[in-house]
Amino acid sequence: MKTYHKLPIYVLSASLFAFASCESEDPVIENEEEVITDINLNFTELDESGNEVGTTLTFNASDAEGIEVGDALTADDIELETGKTYRLDIEVLNAIENEDITEEVLEEGDEHQFYFLGSAFEGSSAPLTYVYDDESGELIGVSGIVTVSSSPGFNNAQFRVVLRHDLDKNFPGATNPNFSNFTEAGGESDLDVTFPLILN
Repeated sequence: MKTYHKLPIYVLSASLFAFASCESEDPVIENEEEVITDINLNFTELDESGNEVGTTLTFNASDAEGIEVGDALTADDIELETGKTYRLDIEVLNAIENEDITEEVLEEGDEHQFYFLGSAFEGSSAPLTYVYDDESGELIGVSGIVTVSSSPGFNNAQFRVVLRHDLDKNFPGATNPNFSNFTEAGGESDLDVTFPLILN
């Protein structure tokens, strides 16, 4: 009799143990957000005919843990010449996985857009102007034309680069590369980095 009554208890205990074992396995949460560790700004001088001249100047901002994750961001000083025009080509990289994310930005061009802000571009005395010049014709900002004033009102400024993802590109003002109210167009920022700008 005693054995008869204990058997269900053993079976129940084993069932509960098996159930608890299944419950203790936490689900694996995948993070689909890209990690960006580096952004390179490549400036190549253009002559009056739009031909490239001279050597490409590269300025980098990086964080080994990811620009959006870590707190060790370092950014080069951008040094440009007054009165010059440059082609600006941007590279976005994930050094942790050895990935070039620039191609992904281009492939999803309808979802991505760079904005160029800070005192370098905003305000009546801003020393720089920017025009989108992506090969596809889509307003992305991976490639563009930067013109430096020949007589800027000041020689130091802040060169802010913002990469937005999943924004409404038809929102009024969103086509302006210096759209300071970019958050109104929705989406999220994949990058928001400020470089010191020095004009020589």
